[in-house]
Formats: sequence, C-alpha cells, structure tokens
Amino acid sequence: MIEAKQIHKSFGKTTVLKGVSATFDQGKTNLIIGQSGSGKTVFLKCLLGLFDIDKGEILYNQKGLHEMSPQERIQLRQDVGMVFQGSALFDSMTVEENIMFPMQMLTNKSVEEIRERAHVVIKRVNLIDADTKMPSEISGGMQKRVAIARAIVMNPKYLFCDEPNSGLDPKTAILIDNLIQEITEEYQITTVINTHDMNSVMEIGEKIIFLENGQKAWEGNKEEIFTTDNQSVGNFVYSSELFKKVRVAYLNKQV
Repeated sequence: MIEAKQIHKSFGKTTVLKGVSATFDQGKTNLIIGQSGSGKTVFLKCLLGLFDIDKGEILYNQKGLHEMSPQERIQLRQDVGMVFQGSALFDSMTVEENIMFPMQMLTNKSVEEIRERAHVVIKRVNLIDADTKMPSEISGGMQKRVAIARAIVMNPKYLFCDEPNSGLDPKTAILIDNLIQEITEEYQITTVINTHDMNSVMEIGEKIIFLENGQKAWEGNKEEIFTTDNQSVGNFVYSSELFKKVRVAYLNKQV
C-alpha cells in the first residue's frame, strides 16, 4: 500500500499540488485521472520520489519516503516497476536484453539466472516468439508488453504506469489494460496508473482519483463514476462519446 498525505508541490511561484491525499491499495489497479495541467503527472513523480515534496508525507507500507536511509531507498527502487508512456525501450537491445537489463543493473545474479527469469515474464506477457527481435521489428502493442515484462522482471511490490495506452488502437489498449490488471491481481502488486483514457477507467478502474487544479476533486471506482453528481468529474468523463453510451447502458441496467 502507498499513502499520500496532504502533498504540496510548487515550482517557483506556481503551485501544482495543493494538499492531495490518497491511498493506493495492494492488489488493485489505482487510477489517477484529470485534465492536462491538473497535476497528475507531478503527483505520480512525487510518489516515485523523483520530485521532492514541499509539504506532506508519502508512505510505502507505513514507512515514510523522507525517513528512508540511502540503503532503504535503493531497496525501494528494486521494489518498484515502471512502465513509461513511450515504452522507453533500448533500440540497440533485443526484447530479451531489454527485459534482462534491470536485473543486470540491480542484482548480482548470474547471466543464466537472469535469462531464466526473463523468459518467465516473456512467457507471462505472451512474447515467446519475439525474444530475439529488436523493438523496431515489433508492433506498438508488443513494445508495451516488453515494457510491462521489464517492469515486473524484478518481482516488484509496486508498479507505476504513465499513460500505458498512449499511441495504441482501442483494441490493443484494452488488451494492455487487462494484462496490467491480471498481473496486479496475480502478484498482488500495488499498481498506480496515470491515464486520460476513459476506456481504462471503464475497464480496470478499481480505484480512481480525480485531480483538478492540483486538488483531489473526487474518489471512487468505475461503477461509482457512472452515478456521481460531481460536476467536475462529469465535465471530464462525459467528453467521451463512448463513455456516454456506456453510462446510459449502465444506468438502464440499474432500473
């Protein structure tokens, strides 16, 4: 579990986060949504420790991030997996080499042990026939699978995903969403996803934090978002025509 308590963050005279509090549960897909400029990317980077917060507290399993020793920070880094918006694969490495990279950098395991673990996750994300290919030789959806495999190769306790469906067609995006949710449940990871994709909200929004102007304006799940009377949430999510149709179908089902 990850807890954020009254997080404040400014850059110069610009205040981006204004006392954001949230709890991200283990074994669930926790989504952060909001308009561009709402503070969700800064919030995600604060949770990761990439930005120092001005005020507040971030806890990983009740241990404050600011209280951690350098050695504890190193251990936390090994417990965190990250899926970047653009996959961030190394173009000069094969799929297998990309996935092996974190273990080569952060562990003392032998090459044989690392390769064995890499092939476990390659199989898990269904990339068995792509392990010797270069990133340029596979599709965008497959590149996302490689990024997910690399993120979980260290058996992380925490998984962060920044716009994991960016650039993908709707069908592939749903497959990636489902894969992330399956892995989250299977390995009981605390997963935090930064997204603007309403399909993701409808598919895997087990817990949703909605940010507006640097503040938490709403919190709920994918069922509750259909019935909320929060005007800010409504203005954001109902801009999606698909969401409107699904909402109508959902509400009709409840009658």
